Amino acid sequence: MFQIQAFVFNFASENTYVLFNENKNAWLIDPGNMNEQETTAIANFIKENDLKIVKIILTHAHIDHVLGLQWAFDTYKVPVTMHEDDKEVLDMFQISGMRFGFDLDHINVDLEYVNEGDILDFDGEKFKIYHVPGHSPGSVVYHNENQKFIISGDVLFEGSIGRTDLYKGNYEQLIEGIKTKLFVLDEETQIFSGHGNPTKIGFEKQYNPFLK
Repeated sequence: MFQIQAFVFNFASENTYVLFNENKNAWLIDPGNMNEQETTAIANFIKENDLKIVKIILTHAHIDHVLGLQWAFDTYKVPVTMHEDDKEVLDMFQISGMRFGFDLDHINVDLEYVNEGDILDFDGEKFKIYHVPGHSPGSVVYHNENQKFIISGDVLFEGSIGRTDLYKGNYEQLIEGIKTKLFVLDEETQIFSGHGNPTKIGFEKQYNPFLK
């Protein structure tokens, strides 16, 4: 059985997740820690629970989801899993920082790419990959069917969707992807989003005003 610990980090109240199992293996998802206090909080959780980070996972590469990425890579020394279509977004990290008044160094990490339909194995548990662009070109959703949950990044939120006015955003593409790839899942599937509270597929199908 998986457990998931959420941390709310940085100026955007971004959700960083640590997903772990009874073997104490863990995925670090969207590390958004941006200062010493935030980094200490997540590092202490990992250490105190004796977790081994076996993958660093990105749902997408917008600045608020990768502020702690270099630290994560340097600390845990495992490759970063993402979709190749967001590589140029990751490469814009310094420029994005300037827009927010941050002086940031270029991110230099080892990358492993996933695409639509790929399967990631986590100690025998399978995670299916859905490529759902529209918020960013390489946004992906990670789905564990056995335990009925998805890590959705900024694709789908409680009562909302990811903004589509950013670089290479596309509203119609995002709506289509949600309806054809996520809304076909079991309605009890829990959604762990990039911002805000967890929700469920059934709830969003019924109440999300963007998807009526």
